[in-house]
Amino acid sequence: MTQPFKHKVTVIGGGTGIFPVTQALQRLSTDICSIIAVSDSGGSTGRIRDEFGFQPVGDLRQSLAALAEDEAHTWIRQLLLYRFNKGSGLKGHNLGNLILTALQDMTGSTSEALFQAQRIFRIDGTVIPATQQDVDLKIKYQDGTVVVGEDSLNEQSRPTKKIDRVSLVPNCRLSQPAKLAIQQAELIVIGPGDLYGSVLAALAPSGVRPAFKNSSAEVMYVVNLMTSAAQTHNMTAAQHLTEVEKAVGKRVDHVLINSARIPPKVIKLYQANQEFPVEDDLGNDQRAIRADVISQVVHQPSDQDNLKRSLLRHDSAKLEQVFAKLLKDTPV
Repeated sequence: MTQPFKHKVTVIGGGTGIFPVTQALQRLSTDICSIIAVSDSGGSTGRIRDEFGFQPVGDLRQSLAALAEDEAHTWIRQLLLYRFNKGSGLKGHNLGNLILTALQDMTGSTSEALFQAQRIFRIDGTVIPATQQDVDLKIKYQDGTVVVGEDSLNEQSRPTKKIDRVSLVPNCRLSQPAKLAIQQAELIVIGPGDLYGSVLAALAPSGVRPAFKNSSAEVMYVVNLMTSAAQTHNMTAAQHLTEVEKAVGKRVDHVLINSARIPPKVIKLYQANQEFPVEDDLGNDQRAIRADVISQVVHQPSDQDNLKRSLLRHDSAKLEQVFAKLLKDTPV
């Protein structure tokens, strides 16, 4: 029996940001490969990483859960996302993180742990760490300050400090599976998500630029809905785009930006933290795709989760419509 044709799509970023992107593409029956940053050092992931010394699994687990989109995987998705709300040792931990950590311990490899998780849970799609090495995010600010650790970006003591660049320490290479996923894709979707902590962290390993150079894929960048006080204070859409293009070494083909009005009550919540809607200053740039892509559901943070999460997120159903048209127009 002939297998139905599937467009090969590679998604790059972190777990929470690209969750709705992955869900949207999964509904379109695409062949999805997610390349995920592995420099996370906060929350449940950070606690497990400190104790076991393995690569962080939080964003990898989020990406697996996003691939478990269909009704048959409902309980699997809920298990991967389940967070304990009591227990002196378990409170705040995510069950999916513990499962992946156990598989890392059993297999001795993050990549093998992911492969076995995908096989056990019968998940259609692939999740790949951006690098095989254990790394931390190094952040250099324009005033010369240097800090190490992705969790330092969550500190609200730097709302006006501008980031100059981020890198990974120690120096590392793009994993071979990630390299192939970039080179063999028809469409590459970058973001959304924390610009420096997730998106650029996933694009920081050496070898990323040559991989993009040797890829014929169309590249889309999904602009964040809101700025981040600790990372992108007052940065416009064009400034976000510039940072991404510097990382990949080429112009992207499409830039998706929200055109819908954000509810004033939501804006007010963000303004309390010096965060605002990302300004659309792309003007007549023909690459800009403007669409209503915001979710009407405002995320309610868990009391057991000590990390700051986005209240406003992209809507997977609305993203699905954008991707469907884009893939229809993509040459096979």
